[in-house]
Amino acid sequence: MSEPSETNARLLLEIGTEEIPARFLPGALENLKNLAAGLFEEYRVGFAEIKTYATPRRLVLMMAGTAPNQRDMVKEVFGPSKKAAFDDQGNPTKAALGFASSLGLQPSDLIVKQKGKAEYMAAVIEEKGSETRTVLPELLRKVILSLRFPKTMRWADGSLAFVRPIHWIAAIYGSETVQFEVDGIRSSNTTRGHRFLSPAAFQIREIGGFINSLANNFVILDQDKREQLIRRGIEGLAVQAGGQPVLDEDLIDTVNFLVEFPVPVLCTFHNEYLKLPKELLITVMKDHQKYFAVQDDDGRLQNSFVVISNTRAENSDTVRTGAERVIKARFDDAKFYFHEDRKQPLSSRVDALRNVTFHDRLGSLLEKTERIISLASFLAVRLNPSLAAKIETAARLSKADLITGVVREFPELQGIMGKYYALHDGEDALVATALEEQYLPKSFGGKLPATDAGALLSAADKADSVASFFAIGLIPTGSEDPFALRRQAMGIVAIIMDRAYPVSLGEIFDTALQGLSGIQFKGNVRENIAGFMEQRVEFILASQGHDQDVIKSVLHLSFTHPLADLIGRLEALKQFRGEAIFPDFLLAIKRVNNITPKTPLPAVRQDLFSQEEEKSLAASVSAMVEKTAPLIEEKKFFEAFLALSEITAAVNSFFDRVLVMDKQEEVRANRLALLKEIWKTAFSIADFSKLS
Repeated sequence: MSEPSETNARLLLEIGTEEIPARFLPGALENLKNLAAGLFEEYRVGFAEIKTYATPRRLVLMMAGTAPNQRDMVKEVFGPSKKAAFDDQGNPTKAALGFASSLGLQPSDLIVKQKGKAEYMAAVIEEKGSETRTVLPELLRKVILSLRFPKTMRWADGSLAFVRPIHWIAAIYGSETVQFEVDGIRSSNTTRGHRFLSPAAFQIREIGGFINSLANNFVILDQDKREQLIRRGIEGLAVQAGGQPVLDEDLIDTVNFLVEFPVPVLCTFHNEYLKLPKELLITVMKDHQKYFAVQDDDGRLQNSFVVISNTRAENSDTVRTGAERVIKARFDDAKFYFHEDRKQPLSSRVDALRNVTFHDRLGSLLEKTERIISLASFLAVRLNPSLAAKIETAARLSKADLITGVVREFPELQGIMGKYYALHDGEDALVATALEEQYLPKSFGGKLPATDAGALLSAADKADSVASFFAIGLIPTGSEDPFALRRQAMGIVAIIMDRAYPVSLGEIFDTALQGLSGIQFKGNVRENIAGFMEQRVEFILASQGHDQDVIKSVLHLSFTHPLADLIGRLEALKQFRGEAIFPDFLLAIKRVNNITPKTPLPAVRQDLFSQEEEKSLAASVSAMVEKTAPLIEEKKFFEAFLALSEITAAVNSFFDRVLVMDKQEEVRANRLALLKEIWKTAFSIADFSKLS
């Protein structure tokens, strides 16, 4: 980018549209900014600053310090080879003449340049930069046409595909209107205010006053300022109601891009609805109406809520009346479903899951439930036998709430409503909690189950899903992951790590795959799952701040060993790296690995040793194996690393005085087998070849 100067000007581009879906706008802001920066660079137009703004009705690009001219450009153009450009008398051939003519040059203007191993004729072209004002029409038009959205549409008889119909385009450079046309819409220096509060078009007198002019016409252009107004308004009204807002960041983002002129309005509802589950009321307010709930200091919901209107404060009474009428109707629906659902216990709904398809190639939800019961019971017996009966009950009821009225209406309440219904049915509190926690964590870094019952049920559910879809070949590829298997796999790893369960991922998935006995497997399922889970383990360990080479040195154990052991090895290895012996040991063990073949070798034979260094190394290997094995068994990994390093001197002496690759095949194989014993023991603790 060029440095700003007195001659550099401001630039404004506004694309006015019909209402754009709120979920598209954060991405559109980033897309517009990156796209504009790239295209201005491509067109060699410098700038000092670039900002993008968005409301439901407009996308705005504002640039400061825009250079008055394009940068000059010098480029080399290659033509025919030198050999083809001149005949035997040194005269230019038709090839050289044609090349020079195509560039408006004489053959004498051409030069010889090396390209690869041959010489070619070339021309150095100096292209003088044009005035920025002359290239802006094409450039800004390209910005608009290059914008990408998750979904687009066409309208009227036009050919343009855009997120929503474009109503106006404002484009100004300095004090001049940039004239161009997009799909029959001509750019101008006019804009429009709020659709209802100030719908008339008005002229943009200067770019510097553009944001204030919009504000005077009931449009707060800056999304950051709108967000601040929304937050302050919600918090102020919640305090006024004697509570505090239930602030949801996703909801704030959504509401921010639903309005151009945010005005908060405090509303209330009848106390009788507070008898419904808190999560149900919040979900109705948030997901269906985009309202903000209010709770007291103890987290109990109050009968107040805040609406962010898109109109004047004078209209608050009208907004309040409408919002309270709508929320009453919504709450009445929720109340009806909730009371109807409780007339039938969860346990009586389980059998009906046979009529709900989990996946057409994986059977019904009842079949999935039975697999979850089997896997959860295995984990309970393996890790916490005292909970086995309760976990089996929770597993049996785990999907029953999916066919209740509330969850059909509000799918995001799966598990949560299961908890409430289970408690109503008189089920154990631990069982009810597990029903809610089975869906945790909901995202990477999200809240984890707080109970063993919830953790084991969640791991079983997620492991069954991963195993099932891998079994039928539906494996995530690239950005495609329709069944959220990456998220579920991350959840399994996070739970196992958090609880330090002494079980390997291999054990979990071997059991899960056994439960799929009636399904025809596609490909090497176990190997595919192992690689998939290894990637998730690597990602989580890296996010915890572990060095990449240290992670890779233990990653080969991630499927076959408990993840708690993996963490223990990582920590011990970091400590071991600080020991004085480490550099010498690492060099020695890498020498061992570099020469050791991956193919099988015969057992080591003592009778084939002819040199003292061989015998000494063999004795050291035996001592090392005997010493490290119990240390590994006892999870004393640092001590195991130290024991392993005691072989360093013997290895160095062996390499210094013994010719490993002896001419006699039998002797050579025996020496390699001895070295392989060393690597085999070291590899069982960590792959030192991955360490730098």
